[in-house]
Amino acid sequence: MRSLKLRFPYAGQQARSADYILLALGLLVFVVCLYQLKLIMEEIAHWDARIYRLEQQQQHRKTPRTPIARITQETQQELKQADEILRQINLPWEALFDSLEYAASKDVALLSVQPNVASRAVRINGEARNLAALTDFVEAIEREDVFENAYLLSYKVKKENPHRPIVFSLTATWIDLP
Repeated sequence: MRSLKLRFPYAGQQARSADYILLALGLLVFVVCLYQLKLIMEEIAHWDARIYRLEQQQQHRKTPRTPIARITQETQQELKQADEILRQINLPWEALFDSLEYAASKDVALLSVQPNVASRAVRINGEARNLAALTDFVEAIEREDVFENAYLLSYKVKKENPHRPIVFSLTATWIDLP
């Protein structure tokens, strides 16, 4: 078997200068990429520092500037009023009004609904066409899941009206449903 004689670069080929030019070009591209990487890393560090400062400023704004010991009686009263308003807002108003709507009939007209948030009671004033419609309404209120202890407080027949409607007032307590 005959041996092969391979030489790189081939004899007579002037590749040495081209190799050095390509190597220098590759090193130049590498240096430019490193410089770009350095610039991008500095920009990232700048924005991270800025975000940190903004978060610190935001945290500083959230902390109360007035110590708790300096809260005056007036501020305490305002806090109590705000708590009362929040309790009223967070009540199940939709369930209360839905139950009243389901209990009412065409023979009963509701004139006013006065909820008392503190005692969880509601006072309902209205007119009924007759006594049977009134008792049906009171029973319907008692059957609703939201209400309990429905009592008729007063009723009066309007004799001056030819239809003789009954004006009534009743009270019930409402409960929170799970």
